[in-house]
Amino acid sequence: MKAIRLIVISTLALTLSSCGLYKNYERPTEISTDGIYGDAQSGDSLGLGDLAWREVFTDPQLQQLIERALAQNTSMRQADLRIQEAQNNLRAAKLAFFPSLAFAPSGTISGIWDPSNRAEYKGVMGNGATKTYSIPVAANWQVDCFGQLRNAKKGSEVAVENMQTVKQAIQTALVANIANLYYTLAMLDEELAIATQTSENWRQNLEVTQRLMQAGQSNKAAVASTEAQYWSIQTSVVDLQYSIRQIENTLSALIGETPQHISRGALDTFQTPSLCTTGFPVSLLARRPDVRQAELALASAFYQKNQARASFYPALNISATGQYTNSLGSMVVNPGGIIAALVGTLTQPLFAQGKIRAAYKNTLAEMEVATLGFQQTLLDAGSEVNTAMASIHAAKAKQELVVNQVNSLQDAVDATQALMKHSNQVTYLNVLTAQSGLLGAQLAEVSNRFAIISATIDLYQALGGGWQ
Repeated sequence: MKAIRLIVISTLALTLSSCGLYKNYERPTEISTDGIYGDAQSGDSLGLGDLAWREVFTDPQLQQLIERALAQNTSMRQADLRIQEAQNNLRAAKLAFFPSLAFAPSGTISGIWDPSNRAEYKGVMGNGATKTYSIPVAANWQVDCFGQLRNAKKGSEVAVENMQTVKQAIQTALVANIANLYYTLAMLDEELAIATQTSENWRQNLEVTQRLMQAGQSNKAAVASTEAQYWSIQTSVVDLQYSIRQIENTLSALIGETPQHISRGALDTFQTPSLCTTGFPVSLLARRPDVRQAELALASAFYQKNQARASFYPALNISATGQYTNSLGSMVVNPGGIIAALVGTLTQPLFAQGKIRAAYKNTLAEMEVATLGFQQTLLDAGSEVNTAMASIHAAKAKQELVVNQVNSLQDAVDATQALMKHSNQVTYLNVLTAQSGLLGAQLAEVSNRFAIISATIDLYQALGGGWQ
């Protein structure tokens, strides 16, 4: 009775102490998202990241590019294959709860032969070979008493979700990159148009200064200075044309096609979304792929810790075999027999050179590493959101100033040209100086409009948008 009571008490103690092995992952309470956006905090229930990419990028030509990229991009296709691999591993983890079956038929030929074939020894050595065969079926079942198989299955589920999140991260980055490159091309188109027009203006300026020099109203230095500026602008035209070709090639590679001309609209086709807020910080955990990956890494470490802890408890394996055996050639005269066996094995680790304990301590350390990684990923995500919002505000604040600067410089060019025609108060050099200032301001205005678009795209990506 004492022995039975001891067994019952030991079993109950093991069962109670192993209850934690069946718990599901829960986010640590020390992980907080309060104030994660800094001064860019928004109390809106929805933010820019909640919008589908079609609602943010409304240009039809850009939408076609994104659709082609999502269908043809090699990284996206590789991610699909990785998801399939993880799903295969999950199916195997689920089937581990069932017994494994093995079918291994065998045959045996045995006997003693006399090399000299002596008749007097045949009775002793036998008369030829004995032939037998067996048809066994073996089954083995690992009983999941302490959650080792369950935690392995949970880990596989996390792996599948992680690969799906990897695909989301690829898609988010892909949509943002294509949009950025598309509007970079639109910006370069406008800069090229400005540079081309300015180049033509300076060519005319050069002709005028040459005629003024011939008339004695200018000098060689003014002509040389104008000519140098003309060649400089021509160089910038070539650089812009090269940049356009380079961006088109990069964009073609992203959509999985050979280098080609990319049809596009103007920079002004981008409409800043009316919903350009950050939303609640907690939504960042569900939408932003890298944050989700960091939490999945923590969940994976949690289940690995449970698996390592389960190694301290007994392992119960049940195996069964059944086989039909007989001597070949005598199936009718001497029918064979069926042999069956059922074996249960309970293995309790006693001493494993500290390997089990070391493995468990390593999983605890990995959980700490994953927790710190999760927290840091949240901090980095909040910083990126804050930076993108600050960029949008700064670019929008500059836009009116830059436009005013362009208008003032245009007035200065017009006024300088009028003064030169109707008085001797200014020289043609003053006109050239005013035109140079206008060119710089025009390029800055185009660049600032692109900065607003680029910062909006960065905010959209930072908030986890683009994979819907």
